[in-house]
Amino acid sequence: MKFKQLLTSIQTTHSHFQETAAKAVNRALTTRNWIIGYYLVEYEQKGEDRAKYGERLLTEIAQKLSDLKLSVTALKLCRQFYLYYPQMLEIARDELGKNNMQIGQTVSDQFQQIDSQSNEIKTNTNKTNYILLAHLQLPIEKLINNLSFSHIVTLLILDNPLKRVFYEHECIKGNWGVRELKRQINSFYFERMGLSDDPEKLSRIIQQKTTQTITPADFIKNEYSFEFLGIADRLAVGETALQQRLLDHLQEFLMEMGHGFCLEGRQKKILIGREYFFIDLLFYHRILKCHILVELKLDTFRHADVGQLNTYIQYYKAEMMQPGDNPPIGILLVADKDAALVKYATAGLDIDLFVSKYSIELPTQERLEKFIADELRRYDD
Repeated sequence: MKFKQLLTSIQTTHSHFQETAAKAVNRALTTRNWIIGYYLVEYEQKGEDRAKYGERLLTEIAQKLSDLKLSVTALKLCRQFYLYYPQMLEIARDELGKNNMQIGQTVSDQFQQIDSQSNEIKTNTNKTNYILLAHLQLPIEKLINNLSFSHIVTLLILDNPLKRVFYEHECIKGNWGVRELKRQINSFYFERMGLSDDPEKLSRIIQQKTTQTITPADFIKNEYSFEFLGIADRLAVGETALQQRLLDHLQEFLMEMGHGFCLEGRQKKILIGREYFFIDLLFYHRILKCHILVELKLDTFRHADVGQLNTYIQYYKAEMMQPGDNPPIGILLVADKDAALVKYATAGLDIDLFVSKYSIELPTQERLEKFIADELRRYDD
């Protein structure tokens, strides 16, 4: 065996088993979520004490099983996944059978929905016939072997089963990542296909522009997989070396001020709607009695940065404030190589006493500006 052949063999072996491992994790996550959805629907329909919990069922489950990190939103997605994809039954039974576990038979009713859905797409237009040529249902094995659960969550937004199947086919055909799938849905690709005089040409144009290569990491490196595997949130966002250094030192800088900063989290994950977001640094200030959200951007100031931080502030104001808390405060730090610019995005500073405390207890804009400039200078050195 030549040396080049040796290298090729090692690389091929590594790639094969890395892909196998990534798909195994995705398959396990996807199957688990479908089975959880099954249990939820079965309980809601037949649970002997279901009336005891009623509308609070998902909240009770999320609280009792907090170590599983299954939020109410995640549980709703599991339930919806079960209802939208009854064809997962065979895979679920196989996986449970390996561990001598069983799943009931009642999901067979769901398969009838698939047959009835086909009636709504039988029209006389050639445009719809084009979509019918791709067949209504993808083999479930192909679906879960080529799409991550993050893809599936995006598809669950689509109530129209024909539209969902259309994007399944196009996503797999073009090897789209989740971001590209969302972009195509938001650009009304399905609707444009229906209006096009030449759907096949439109599909070729779209696929030529969007065809990508999905790596094994794409199956693993998403919030749902990281959560499933118990991997730290900060690893999910992939901090750069500069960002990591700045956040490390900024965390120390704020806490060493001695004015009540208590760290609650680094890359703190929050779920708004169906999408996860990460707050760079989250503190609770024991003197101001409020949360302080810090966002660091390694770029020049953009208006969208304020909008992003304000979204987090409003979320904490609506969902996380406790009785006696003051409204949350946001600090946005924007840095570039030419200058250091610090902007504050604040909410709820309409109480005189709180404003005066705020001005005393938080670092001034000048101090934060100097901190960023000094850190950037050290990094360049």
